[in-house]
Amino acid sequence: MPFLTTPFIELLKRDRRYKAEAYAFIYEALGYAQNVLGLGKKEMSEPFSEDVVVKIKVKVKVLEQEKTFGLGDHITGQELCFAARDYAIAQYGFLAKMVLDSIGIRKTDDIGEIVYNLISIGQMRKTPQDRREDFNNVFDFETAFEETYQIHSNNV
Repeated sequence: MPFLTTPFIELLKRDRRYKAEAYAFIYEALGYAQNVLGLGKKEMSEPFSEDVVVKIKVKVKVLEQEKTFGLGDHITGQELCFAARDYAIAQYGFLAKMVLDSIGIRKTDDIGEIVYNLISIGQMRKTPQDRREDFNNVFDFETAFEETYQIHSNNV
């Protein structure tokens, strides 16, 4: 995660909708999707934009070619949304929706905004088929988190 790097700090200043924890959560959800759920297939990502490459060159001084283009495990926007839901429930249980709300993630569209913010600073990549709209209205947060749990009383 690019915490405490200049591009990330600038991103947090530029887009105040999401806390740093929201970005960390999306990275963790991505790892959960790939490592626990086994999602992802090898796909060629798009190159970084020239703007991002210039920032990386200035920051690192040397840019390795494999960092410009990459063959990596790719999951779709919809898959990431469902993985984020499952990860939140696994991590926070009954409080999942409240925790996500507290860091600025209130709908699947927010997941897309975070992903595309990370793409804009070179911390995530996309394929030519990926669109921001892939994250729009994937599921409703109210029902996705609240219908998951049923409380049973032993006194009945």
